[in-house]
Amino acid sequence: MSLATAELPTDPAELRAFALACQSELKVAEISVQLKALEIEKLKFQIAKLRRMQFGRSSERISRQIEQLEFQLEELESGSAEEAAKAEVEAQVVDLAAASRERAKPKRKPLPAHLPRQDVVHQPADDGACTCPACGKGMAKLGEDVTEVLDYVPGHFRVIRHVRPKYACTACDAMTQAPAPAMPTPRGRATPATLAHLLVSKFVDHLPLYRQSEIYAREGVELDRSTLGDWVGQAVWLLDPVVAAIRQSVFTADKIHSDDTTVPVLAPGLGRTKTGRLWVYVRDDRLFCGSAAPAAAYFFSPDRGAEHPTAHLASFTGFLQADGYAGFEGLYNPARSKPGPIIEVACWAHCRRKFFDVWEATKSPLAKEALDRIAAVYAIEDKARFAPAPERVEHRKETGPLLAAFFAWANATVVKLSGKLELAKAFRYTITRREALTRFVSDGRLEADNNVAENAMRGIALGRRNYLFAGSNSGGERAAAIYTLVTTAKLNGLNPETYLRDILAKIAEGHTINRIDELLPWRMVPAAAASLP
Repeated sequence: MSLATAELPTDPAELRAFALACQSELKVAEISVQLKALEIEKLKFQIAKLRRMQFGRSSERISRQIEQLEFQLEELESGSAEEAAKAEVEAQVVDLAAASRERAKPKRKPLPAHLPRQDVVHQPADDGACTCPACGKGMAKLGEDVTEVLDYVPGHFRVIRHVRPKYACTACDAMTQAPAPAMPTPRGRATPATLAHLLVSKFVDHLPLYRQSEIYAREGVELDRSTLGDWVGQAVWLLDPVVAAIRQSVFTADKIHSDDTTVPVLAPGLGRTKTGRLWVYVRDDRLFCGSAAPAAAYFFSPDRGAEHPTAHLASFTGFLQADGYAGFEGLYNPARSKPGPIIEVACWAHCRRKFFDVWEATKSPLAKEALDRIAAVYAIEDKARFAPAPERVEHRKETGPLLAAFFAWANATVVKLSGKLELAKAFRYTITRREALTRFVSDGRLEADNNVAENAMRGIALGRRNYLFAGSNSGGERAAAIYTLVTTAKLNGLNPETYLRDILAKIAEGHTINRIDELLPWRMVPAAAASLP
């Protein structure tokens, strides 16, 4: 547990020790922020140098390097803002907020004059504008404070002017004024709608922050990339408890689907990348008319080591439908040190793909026959899809004999093939997974394939084509958090931008940590679904 969320001790000696621990943790956070600031300045210098070289013979290669560095820079700035937000909370625990260090930021400019304005007037509570709360006499207006914030409505920006009139009593010295409106980010000028648009543009529409900055500049709205990075980092930090709650919900299911994909991650230096992984675990009982809400949990890891899914699935027991990744083998062993086993359910689509690749390359009659036999299984699945579990089992009574015939034919065929052929490898891959490939026949909750998880990864592939996905490991973790939110929102029929706007607004208004379940997508359906196009 973070010191910022721990309960304060009552004993004076323990309280002093607690304060010292908080100071130590704050110091570490401050040093981390300072190191990131130095790295940010170094990257800015490298980008400026490359821009001066951009118009030579290797301009295309240099432009690519600039794009990579721009993306790495925005990830560092987002991470710096996230760590600064955590450090500020640690500082507040022991009343050290004044000691928090502000890193250098661009000078704040006034919001553009050409944007439309909308006034929101905040009057004092209990009719304080008319009657003095101290003596009951009349109040006179003394002036007003105006805070302008940048808001986004579909298609354009606008400015919300929060006007707070000040009143002074005509008979005594009492003064009254409404409190400042709650905002998602401390001292920020972005409304929840603006933050939601920024997050969806970056993680759903695959627009890096430096490109967004250029787009907004064309509209006359100057938003420096570092400012956008601050907003992203602070928003991800605010949303972290909701992400954790969604992940927890996924792993309480009886059956989940899993998949992973590569994520290029920028490494220190120019033009070099390493390969990270993005993992997804999907709970979706709608296919058998289950009552639980669908949800998707994403995680980032720097490699594909088996320890990563082992850590993700530490609390899960039940059916895991996935491909033939060897790292899952230890999870299927019931002797592992955790309560209950994880039971493997294999994927017929993955097997079919191997036969299809052989058919495409060689037009092998045996590969074609394998495809036809698998197609007969899927013809039955088309009837069973979205039916209640008992009805699905009834449909699949026809599937059992088809699969028995398939494996008898496969066993008889593979021994006649050279072991080095790709077709033989496809047969062996399928035969060795027979038990896991046939489990769905007798359990209506299970699927014939893992398309549920593969569909949840499609947006990641699009992002890879548009730009280098992660500027750093921490950038990959932020992306996994936002993908958890937006994909789960989509699975529940919500517009992800509207959903993020609504929960950021509630968090800004002081939504308490013990009511996080009220912010989960399936609990927000009535409010957010109304904004779907």
